[in-house]
Amino acid sequence: PKIEIFKPFGEAFELMKKILFQPFDLGKWCVIGFAVFLTHLNGGGFTGFRPPLGNNWTNHVASEREDIRSIIDQLGPIWLSVIGVGILVLIAIFIVLTWVRARGHFVFIDCIVRNRAAIVQPWNEYRMEGNSYFVFLLLVTLVILSVVAVFVVLIIAGVVLFEHRDAHAPVAVLSLILMGIGLFLFLALFGVVVQFVAPLMYRRRCKAWAAFVEIISSMGKHPGPLMLYFLFSIVLGIAVAIVAFTATCLTCCIAAIPYVGTVILLPIFVFMQSFLLLFLRQFGPDYDVWGGLAQGELGPAEGSSSPTPPPIQS
Repeated sequence: PKIEIFKPFGEAFELMKKILFQPFDLGKWCVIGFAVFLTHLNGGGFTGFRPPLGNNWTNHVASEREDIRSIIDQLGPIWLSVIGVGILVLIAIFIVLTWVRARGHFVFIDCIVRNRAAIVQPWNEYRMEGNSYFVFLLLVTLVILSVVAVFVVLIIAGVVLFEHRDAHAPVAVLSLILMGIGLFLFLALFGVVVQFVAPLMYRRRCKAWAAFVEIISSMGKHPGPLMLYFLFSIVLGIAVAIVAFTATCLTCCIAAIPYVGTVILLPIFVFMQSFLLLFLRQFGPDYDVWGGLAQGELGPAEGSSSPTPPPIQS
């Protein structure tokens, strides 16, 4: 199939205008904004590793280790139990938010595909897919954390070799730099592939693992468009960050308030999700999320340059 970048970009802009501005409905904005809010729950990033400054790094680590042991000895079993329970509570909250986020993702996709402001119906209709996607997101999180943890350990080992003036230190540092670049590219491309899992699940009503394998197989046959989409997504991400920062400043940080900010910046979220869906549909009818609509429901016409969303359903 002919896979383009700028064609779905223009289509996504037109679809966003039709969903949100033709006609403008504040109630619809608030409902779809809530779906976006659910989708972005628990979507924070990772903090970067920053070694302490100074040449005597190993001694600094050793002293910090001794301080940690001293703090543990002073806390006692009661406070350690409280801290342990607190960590378990945080993990439980993380899991619950991930579950809500997974279910909300299908709600947001449904709002765009059917051009409607609905929460309860798609939440219940795509329960099986949402729960499968939830397990998939947990596994993805574990994989990413494991890869990052291994890389951090390798960084510490490389710094230790460098501090001891080991003969293999330059080779180890160069290997870590190359490995870091490779890790960044892998996680970035992996993140792009994961973006297509939920839309394919929505289209085929399948489990997450089957959708992931299908996406890997299909993207492997078209590495060029995938790489182009990845690079274009970086440009779009920078532009979105600039717009979001500007909106936050102009609204005196009101746009930074949870949910309120999603409603204010809703055109950006709808546009980005529409662009992803319209890019994916170029891979064939089985990837067209509008292809699964029941008879009588209007989606983007097959092969049309300007998608026509379905009528508003209350």
